[in-house]
Amino acid sequence: MNTLKIFSGRSNRALAAAICQEAGATLGSVEILNFSDGEIWVKYSENIRGTDVFVIQSTQPPADNLMELLIMIDAARRASAKRVTAVIPYFGYARQDRKDQPRVSVTAKLVANLITKAGADRVITMDLHAAQIQGFFDIPLDHLYSSAVLIDHFRKLDIPNMSVASPDVGGIKMARSYAKRLECELILIDKRRPRANEAEVMNIIGDVHGRTCVIIDDLVDTAGTLCNAAAALKEYGAKAVVAYCTHPVLSGNAVKNITASQLDELVVTDTIPLRPDAAACKKIRQLSVATMLAESIRRVAERESLSSMFVD
Repeated sequence: MNTLKIFSGRSNRALAAAICQEAGATLGSVEILNFSDGEIWVKYSENIRGTDVFVIQSTQPPADNLMELLIMIDAARRASAKRVTAVIPYFGYARQDRKDQPRVSVTAKLVANLITKAGADRVITMDLHAAQIQGFFDIPLDHLYSSAVLIDHFRKLDIPNMSVASPDVGGIKMARSYAKRLECELILIDKRRPRANEAEVMNIIGDVHGRTCVIIDDLVDTAGTLCNAAAALKEYGAKAVVAYCTHPVLSGNAVKNITASQLDELVVTDTIPLRPDAAACKKIRQLSVATMLAESIRRVAERESLSSMFVD
């Protein structure tokens, strides 16, 4: 571990500091500035020649966060780091993972190419929007699951009559995994999306009457899907509705939508820092994934298995 060095971009310094605290390491010194025209400048303030460098940077909007990650990787490579690992708690641009319409970009593959070309040797990320994105990389990728944090959280709560709900057909595999480990029933919410960022709930498959329903999803953006799902579950007789989403993107009027919704609680992680109105919202609870990421960094540095972390 004596050659391990951890650095952070500006997208989530609080999480990086927490990771270093958990790992018993000191956050490395790096200067990051913007020129007057907005261009990003990066300089490592300490010698990293021959070291195992881990760069922590989520790539939520604005796009400067992604550009900053690429520049930090490039600077580390040019400073003769032995190995550069990009630790990306939230992998942005992941929702465009296929050509679902003519003449559109597959940005998940584009970003994978950019990270590889910048000089990263390895990527650590968490709860990708689609598992197949792992195959977009030509370098090793370690895909972590926040389920370990969530399941531990709900086991401690010991909620009676709990069901796990998938917000759509695409999330059924993830929801089934949670339902199996929590030993509870699985509910499917059948919805139709008329246009981008709008979701309309059509039907509930499964009995929710008198039960506490936990909606599982990888991210929450405008919260339209969650709010509609919560309303539908309550209409079908659910006693309470809690949502768990790893990445709190929370764009636009998301916080207002959550506050006014029938959702009883939204549990998120700190892969993305909460904006001020979200941090003040009484319905939003944040859990930390710092311990998991710190352990992952340690295991990668010491060439140990990561898959054993997720054996229940």
